Amino acid sequence: MSDYHELQESMDAKTLDTARILNSLKEEVEAVNWYNQRAAATDDAEVKAVLEHNRDEEVEHAAMALEWLRRNVPAWEEELSTYLFTDAPITEIEEGEKEGQSDTKEGLDIGDMK
Repeated sequence: MSDYHELQESMDAKTLDTARILNSLKEEVEAVNWYNQRAAATDDAEVKAVLEHNRDEEVEHAAMALEWLRRNVPAWEEELSTYLFTDAPITEIEEGEKEGQSDTKEGLDIGDMK
């Protein structure tokens, strides 16, 4: 079964690479979930430590995939810049932008520059 919905021959290299990264991201997040469940289910401290280590490695891989998307796909840059590294309520960030309060990130208010 293919993850492509169009013929690969009809897509440019960037589209194919983006599909590769998105599929990798999906797989990494799935692996995080598996390792997390396994770690939670075991009573053996050493097994738990190994599984938690493996889970955290998958988180690193997912973060790397997200960073590639941020650097290479403008919509990802825009959304990640909006939603990450803020303490604002997640579901209210978009509303704040619509109301002209786009500066939702803590510590970015530099005040009047006059």
